[in-house]
Amino acid sequence: MDNRYADEKVIQRLLGQAQTWAFVGLGNHPGRTAYDQARLLQSRGRRIIPVHPAAETVLGEPGYASLSDVPAKVDVVAVYRRSEYAGKAVDEAIAAGAGAVWLPLDVVDVAAAERARDAGLDVVMNRCPGVEWALRRPS
Repeated sequence: MDNRYADEKVIQRLLGQAQTWAFVGLGNHPGRTAYDQARLLQSRGRRIIPVHPAAETVLGEPGYASLSDVPAKVDVVAVYRRSEYAGKAVDEAIAAGAGAVWLPLDVVDVAAAERARDAGLDVVMNRCPGVEWALRRPS
């Protein structure tokens, strides 16, 4: 895969300016990647919103069963699901009016990424927010 979905300016802007991140697949399971990344962004002053069928409170934030249940505007939807399920989450992000989708390492769905771009969303794919944060140190 090329770097179409790893634009430096988009990554910098999302990490530096996006305040509300919905984490699809975030459950109350410390040690899982979604939990670690949500905790990192929360520690950097970002609001995190857990989205998981269990709709449980995670890291002190109330959870929602789906993106359509989230009552707040979401800047970035981070999709912590396997690639074969990512497309559904991306489509829900588009329908919810999110500003961007971020698919972490090893979560790749080019068709879904193109649908998101065609809908006007920024897309980052196959990148880790924590690694990118460490490389850029946004404010």
